[in-house]
Amino acid sequence: MWFKHLHLYRVHDQPNLDEAALEQALSAQLFQPVSKHEAKRTGFSAPGGRNSTRLVHEIAGQRLLRLRRQERVLPTAVVNEEVEERCAEFETANGFAPPRREKQAIKEKVVEELLPRAFTRNTHTDLWWDTQRSLMGIACASRKRGDEVLDLLRQALGSLKVTPVATKVPVGRTLTQWLSDPSTRPDGLTIGDNVELRGEDDGVLRARAIDLESDEIQTALASGRQVSRLALQVEGELSFVLQDDVVLKSLKFDDHLLDEADSDAGDGDSIVRLETEFALMSNALGKLTDALLVWLGGENDVAAAPWDHEAS
Repeated sequence: MWFKHLHLYRVHDQPNLDEAALEQALSAQLFQPVSKHEAKRTGFSAPGGRNSTRLVHEIAGQRLLRLRRQERVLPTAVVNEEVEERCAEFETANGFAPPRREKQAIKEKVVEELLPRAFTRNTHTDLWWDTQRSLMGIACASRKRGDEVLDLLRQALGSLKVTPVATKVPVGRTLTQWLSDPSTRPDGLTIGDNVELRGEDDGVLRARAIDLESDEIQTALASGRQVSRLALQVEGELSFVLQDDVVLKSLKFDDHLLDEADSDAGDGDSIVRLETEFALMSNALGKLTDALLVWLGGENDVAAAPWDHEAS
């Protein structure tokens, strides 16, 4: 249950939906397996997996949703090999290689024929919705996956106004200051051993498992490089890598939270364990987000407009 990555979004004009109403809305976009001739399908599924049919788990205003993605795995090498064979047959029959459009048509036909025989792969993306803070966090490594979840949620709700969380002061500037001047670091926040530095020429310097206060790193900062990723730790809570777009990567929760989850998880009930872990995790992430936005100089106010998409 513990998230590894997190993209944060601010919810504007938060929909006034209770848990039951949200459950009903999501059921309109319920996951259905791909058909033989489909490449992929997405839909909402139960966070509890096979042991549950509930699409929403809500604990003290913290909601957990899950998008399931199923796609047929068709290796590129297999497709290309079959296309080349058919192109060779075309050339033998006609005396010339197939034109570009004909080759594209051959490829499309190959994909259509092979899809029904392809294996399927299932993945899921979890969404944390903090209704108390009007905040959403999507547990994914890429912004594209986050947008996929939000698009489906818009379709289910009819409309959803969200923007990626942003700060008034550029995050890179603050991270650079923290790394170059220890006195500016917030109390309770420590520097890890992972950093990415960018120069004016867009050259990137990455360093892992080293002392970030070493002369080498400080010299790079003095030359004008800015921090774009920095490993941080909040004592007793969690460690993470903060990117300059306020995305959290490589989340690792403190052992005391994991131990607490183990002790409170009941008698092996998987749903009880899921909700226990989610309650502890969402509490830690909520407190972290509050603190980060203060430490980073405050959240940027975003005017309503382009992200207010009506579902089509």
